[in-house]
Amino acid sequence: MNYLIGVTLLWSFSFSLIGVYLAGQVDAYFSVLTRIALATLVFLPFLRRRWLRPALAGKLMALGAIQLGIMYLFYYHSFLLLTVPEVLVFTIFTPIYVTLLHDLLERRFNLAYLWGALLAVAGAAVIRFDGLTESYALGFLVVQGANLCFAMGQVGYKVLLAREAEQPPQLAIFGCFYLGALVIALPAWWLLGKPQYPNSGLQWGILLWLGVGASGLGYFLWNKGATLVSSGVLAIMNNALIPAGLLVNLLIWGKDTDLTRLAIGGVLMLASLKVCQHRKVTSS
Repeated sequence: MNYLIGVTLLWSFSFSLIGVYLAGQVDAYFSVLTRIALATLVFLPFLRRRWLRPALAGKLMALGAIQLGIMYLFYYHSFLLLTVPEVLVFTIFTPIYVTLLHDLLERRFNLAYLWGALLAVAGAAVIRFDGLTESYALGFLVVQGANLCFAMGQVGYKVLLAREAEQPPQLAIFGCFYLGALVIALPAWWLLGKPQYPNSGLQWGILLWLGVGASGLGYFLWNKGATLVSSGVLAIMNNALIPAGLLVNLLIWGKDTDLTRLAIGGVLMLASLKVCQHRKVTSS
């Protein structure tokens, strides 16, 4: 679980950086393409032909196209419709998607994990379910599209590697994940992008950080961590970004945050994590 915790801390800065410095100022399609292209360049040198069976490479590219390519298109557009706290609020349903999708692929139903996911949703709602704008319906649907793509990608990756007879080194195959995302991002920018590029060194620096750090290192470690924990724990960790993101907003940007609600929601999330961890132990 250390991988997931580390990436949560890494990603906690992304919401505010995008919402404050990029959304509405830099074309969303260009931002997506830049992040994915940088991540691809980081991981291409690590690809090893020995492990790249056509079937495995194709499935990894498909997962990358969904989890990173299509998800980012939804995600970046959500910041044009919603505030940063609203985007955080509407991500609370991701644990349920993770739990149900994993059970569907494994052809089983784990009630304990579903309860844990629902408890995590409750905790996230306590933290940040207020101050919504009146015209948030479209933004809600856009964020749900991002949530579903993110859940499909990480669950699919977890199940795909679990079913591999010979476990490949993940670093040697993960470049395919970014290549699949690039297949989506490049034509999307070419067909739909606008000539709205970064106009400051700060914006270029943020894109560089988001591409190499948040996208490159972040998605590799997150998906690697997903293969090492139960689906219930994975579901809960998807909502850990909400308190982490709000703390960054509070400590760095000085945004108002109800610390009491943050504490109560955090306790509920910890309880949900305990439920799933206990289930993992007792069922093994």
